[in-house]
Amino acid sequence: MLKISKRGQNMPESPIRKLVPYSENAKQKGINVLHLNIGQPDILPPSNVIEKINNFQVEKIEYSHSAGIEEYRRKIAKYYSEINNTISYKDILITTGGSEALSTVLNCICDPGDEIIIPDPYYANYNGFSNAGNIEIKAVKCTINKGFQLPKISDFEKKINKKTRAILICNPGNPTGALYTLSEIKALAKLIKQHNLFLIADEVYREFTYDQLTHHSILTLEDIQKNTIVIDSISKRYSLCGARIGCIVSKNKEVINTALKFSQARLSPPIFGQLAA
Repeated sequence: MLKISKRGQNMPESPIRKLVPYSENAKQKGINVLHLNIGQPDILPPSNVIEKINNFQVEKIEYSHSAGIEEYRRKIAKYYSEINNTISYKDILITTGGSEALSTVLNCICDPGDEIIIPDPYYANYNGFSNAGNIEIKAVKCTINKGFQLPKISDFEKKINKKTRAILICNPGNPTGALYTLSEIKALAKLIKQHNLFLIADEVYREFTYDQLTHHSILTLEDIQKNTIVIDSISKRYSLCGARIGCIVSKNKEVINTALKFSQARLSPPIFGQLAA
């Protein structure tokens, strides 16, 4: 019998992409559309990146290493060292955008039926990544009257059970823009250590901070280095969403080695995006 799997039937459509036909129709009518539904910066990429793209001269386009080009991984490690994080290129695995980074990480640490805890509101596509792995999201509500700041630690603790594998945060927050303070991050780290969970941070909006506030990466949490996994991307930082280059960053060798096995199944991250970045 021909049929679609239950997993496929339950896969949610992206609510972000549902709005695309409406915007396209409006543009055809000459209406100026301001896109608040998708994280595509309205600034131009760095001119030297565009120059590289326009002047590519290669005899053939080969696969890169499944973990990404070593030279590029070393450059990313240097970038992290400039924001006070001592990271080796061996702690970095290049992915096809931040989306693949997160879906790979969830496959690395979760089995079907496992749970992850996420502050809500959260990035809508987290639902799709979780559904694909039969992973359940337990949401902890943030409130607008408190600026969507991190919920109380006790609210997280109420959601923890034997199926819990990780807490996932987006910092700065998508879609709220909330930026977590260092004290909030440290309080969350204490909970992570107490229950020996993973702490995953989607930090792709790291540079988008305002009002002279400072972003604090979970990579600076020395007490739980084996528990922390960062999802990153060049999409927002350099306005290169279509290049589809992201990465997984973790000092947990078992996580990186497992992610590499998943990455070998898709052979190689995009070569042009790595060379441009």
